[in-house]
Amino acid sequence: MAGHAPSATGVVFSSSKLPEDEKEKTQVTVNAVEGTESNDSSRAPSFRDAEKAEANIFEDEKALANYIVPALEKGRKNALLKTPSLWIRFRVWYNPYRMMFSLSFALNMIAIVVACTHYWGYAENHAAALALGNLTAAVACRNEFFLRYFVYWPLVKTFQKWSPLWWRIALTGFIQHIGGIHSGTAASGIAWFMFLVIRTFQHRLAKHTPAVVLAWGIITLVVVWVTMIAAAPWIRAHHHNFFERHHRFAGWLSVVFVWIFVCIADSYNPANGTFHSNGNHLVRQQEFWYALFITVLIGIPWLTVRKVPVEITTPSPRVAIIKFKKGIQQGLLGRVSRSATMEYHGFGIISEGVESNTHYIIAGVQGDWTRGLVADPPKFLYTREMKFAGLPYLCHFYKRGIAICTGSGIGAVLSTTVQLDNWFLIWIGSDMEKTFGPVLFDMIHRTMPKERYILFDTKKEGRRPDTMKMLKDVYVAFKAEVVIITSNPQGNAELMQGCKENGMHAFGPLWDS
Repeated sequence: MAGHAPSATGVVFSSSKLPEDEKEKTQVTVNAVEGTESNDSSRAPSFRDAEKAEANIFEDEKALANYIVPALEKGRKNALLKTPSLWIRFRVWYNPYRMMFSLSFALNMIAIVVACTHYWGYAENHAAALALGNLTAAVACRNEFFLRYFVYWPLVKTFQKWSPLWWRIALTGFIQHIGGIHSGTAASGIAWFMFLVIRTFQHRLAKHTPAVVLAWGIITLVVVWVTMIAAAPWIRAHHHNFFERHHRFAGWLSVVFVWIFVCIADSYNPANGTFHSNGNHLVRQQEFWYALFITVLIGIPWLTVRKVPVEITTPSPRVAIIKFKKGIQQGLLGRVSRSATMEYHGFGIISEGVESNTHYIIAGVQGDWTRGLVADPPKFLYTREMKFAGLPYLCHFYKRGIAICTGSGIGAVLSTTVQLDNWFLIWIGSDMEKTFGPVLFDMIHRTMPKERYILFDTKKEGRRPDTMKMLKDVYVAFKAEVVIITSNPQGNAELMQGCKENGMHAFGPLWDS
């Protein structure tokens, strides 16, 4: 935009490496639509103002094609100039996940304390329903079918783009961190089950409770405890295979034992010490329907498991690129495994759209399973045809946004930036073309204009980029509303803290988001 002086809020995309005439070409002015004359500040924006604003956005985007990425000094790894304040670090740590866990667990603990005082008759008579109600919520908040079709899809369709930004940010935080409700209600359900078993033992003589009810109560409680312990963060991080086997199979076993316990306990009539032989009594109980709902939710995704042919290329020992048939819409993730029932791993899906014939998964080598894909690539893999929605699915909420990723994190966001032309891609990695091969770079260059992406190779450049300055520059020039981050835990924390410090809305992955 030659001939215009930058405003106070302008950003100049230039560096000392550029000649003076190039600096002028890459200057980006982000004046507000209200105008520059003070006496015009009270008038309503005209159609001409709107046209100028659209032209400014277009020119700002074009200038991004010539953006010179700011780099850190050699040897420096952290882009933050100073350590974020304690309040900022606390806000990043105490995210909506922990908030929702705290709220759901605290409310249930208060309810249990009230129930222990004998002032809440419903809890005394329906503790099993309260336990299974919490477990139903826990299963629903981690179920591919329920989340995609009853949470992600309706909320995105209802509120995308038109609703206030603060509301869309709040919805994104809630949906992304809904795992907090999963963890909170799962722990609460087990706490209610403990309350139930203890109460059953306390009243066993007065109600003539048979030994079989007591025994199945203890057995079921032990199995659900194993299921919960296997999902503890430390075990998931350091013993993932243990988590996979015990959380899944103990979870399935828990469902079986819950059914047995519900059928036995709800069929028993303490008035005469006999069991109801008529099933009509059982189906009138709340516990029966909770158990049925849990079973259906768990079963639906497994009914879509298929063995499919794949083509695996290994451009480097660090990455396996898995090619599948059929195009996929952006925002969806997939689970794959060598076995129909064991060790499923979730990955982002890369595709040019539903009309394309292929989609890809980028599996970075991090453990034994992904290492095996490189060492011994299979011809077939098991996958669930029902793909699950992830954080990128929520990109539809926003008018414009930035997806920044490092390394194999490109797998989670590339479909979004390829399929949605209102999203900007920043991809940072080391020796990227050699590591990931030509497939991804061909897709980027073929489907995205140069002003909508930045690729930074740290090995080629010999240093790391100043990610925070780059993000701030692009955030202003691209008129972004939000930043989506996909990096390693340290990179996620650094960028999240930096975005909070600089007033940019940002979301990044969690270990259990």
